[in-house]
Amino acid sequence: MNGDWTSLGPGAEFDLIRRMTRRWGALARGVGDDAAVLDVPGGARLVASTDMSVEGVHFRQDWLSLEDIGYRSATAALSDLAAMAADPMGLLVAVSIPRALAAMVEALADGIGAAARMAECPIVGGDLARGDRIALTITVLGSVRKPMFRRGALPGDALFITGRLGGPGAALKGLIAGDPAPAHLDRFRRPVARLAEARWLAASGATAMMDISDGLSSDARHLAAASDVSLRIDLGALPVVTGVQPREAAVSGEEYELLLTAPDELDCEAFRQRFALPLTCIGRVGTAGEPRVTFHQGEERVDPEEGYDHFSG
Repeated sequence: MNGDWTSLGPGAEFDLIRRMTRRWGALARGVGDDAAVLDVPGGARLVASTDMSVEGVHFRQDWLSLEDIGYRSATAALSDLAAMAADPMGLLVAVSIPRALAAMVEALADGIGAAARMAECPIVGGDLARGDRIALTITVLGSVRKPMFRRGALPGDALFITGRLGGPGAALKGLIAGDPAPAHLDRFRRPVARLAEARWLAASGATAMMDISDGLSSDARHLAAASDVSLRIDLGALPVVTGVQPREAAVSGEEYELLLTAPDELDCEAFRQRFALPLTCIGRVGTAGEPRVTFHQGEERVDPEEGYDHFSG
């Protein structure tokens, strides 16, 4: 450990915390006090977000390793910082695990650590409790001078998306059927928070931005409502992974790609060269005062299913 560390007292719970922090090494900073203390760069604004992952709701142990579970949980929270174009400052981990899994806590810690290390985000504290299933609550803190919001889309803006859609949804179908494609499964198990990409997009003129966690068909409606505008999406323009149809890609959740609006002059080729990732124009912002989303295939209007909702049905 580094010098920025408060020693923990004795006890089985704190032994588990020590085992987890040993896995994180220098990533763990200031752990051991009652709260984390972070310096915010002068003139910046603090960004905070919390994301929960619960066994049986967000993941199944027969589909994912403990390391995958930890990684995905941390990435989901870090993606919220990406949506705001923020720089990560700290990550806090609250974990509930069954007693039987305490012997394997290092695997969970390794997954969280891998996501934090990729994002260059220190782990600054958290909490640990015993429960009847695995549940993780990841809180992330970031700083940004000019945050991106969902509410900035302007009539006439183009609508863009990063990456390719459909992998997680296809993996989920494959897991249910017992035969997931390896490429889809990799995308499901190891999503990426588009932190550097978001900062580039914000600096290049993006007017509104959010991440795709519940599926494009649902999340686009949130952007339209926040900006009080209509969105027209060309289903045929969606960038999709191999083997997935555009209508399937439109409802694929847990993508963690960025949906954004910007003027037409946004340089998609410069983005691709910088990040080895496509940036695709998929539609346009229409009129103000009419918050709705329509999908079109050529001249025909189509209506994909809505994405994931915890409390639908």
